[in-house]
Amino acid sequence: MPLPDVMFCAQQIEIPPEFPEILKQFTKAAIRTQPRDVLQWSASYFAALSKGETLPVKERFEMPVATQKNDTGLTPGLLKVLHNQLSPKNVVEERELVEKWEDLSLPIQRLRNILQLGSFGHEIEWMKFMALACSDLGGSLFSALKYACEILTTDPPGGAAHIRFETFTYLFAYLAEMDGTFTDSKIEEMLLTLEEDVLLCGIMPIMTSEQSTPQRCLKMLPHLLTFSDKFVLLLQIPASAIACVKR
Repeated sequence: MPLPDVMFCAQQIEIPPEFPEILKQFTKAAIRTQPRDVLQWSASYFAALSKGETLPVKERFEMPVATQKNDTGLTPGLLKVLHNQLSPKNVVEERELVEKWEDLSLPIQRLRNILQLGSFGHEIEWMKFMALACSDLGGSLFSALKYACEILTTDPPGGAAHIRFETFTYLFAYLAEMDGTFTDSKIEEMLLTLEEDVLLCGIMPIMTSEQSTPQRCLKMLPHLLTFSDKFVLLLQIPASAIACVKR
């Protein structure tokens, strides 16, 4: 029902002092996130804002991912929105995940497929779900790990994508097991070798493919760059850049 056509004079209209800033931030968030369903996303935005929860907002504008395996509507930016909202709980309820998923107007069948692939119940271990969602984005083990590094990193946008070594090995072991082509002994062997590579690379200077690249650093994943002090791992594209760094 339309509002009655009532005339007000300027003296009768009072604008809350915080209102312009709220609208400004909302507009910037909508432009940055580019929601498919603006009304549904707006409702979730203001609901989260009123409750002091993490907003369903991308950190920056995101161009379409041309290399994405499936055009599911899910993007690294949207997956990071979900990660920022749900990861603090470590284990999330299916109901809450579905709600956040639908707030971003993502296809519900895609979510069901991921949940079925991981054999999740009503309680979902978030890092495992995120790993499978990254695999859905990339379609390969390496691409999934690349997306995971970009989503989990706390580095500034556009820079190196560092994550903790323990986190990387957890994701790697889980995805390798789900892949089904690796035996448990092979996964364990690869993780042990990877840890040795991290320790080895941690005492070497920065190197690139144009210099003498240590072959041991290429044994497991050819695009790995590693830190040793805090067991932090960095994944970088393009593949021509290979370095071992110590801080």
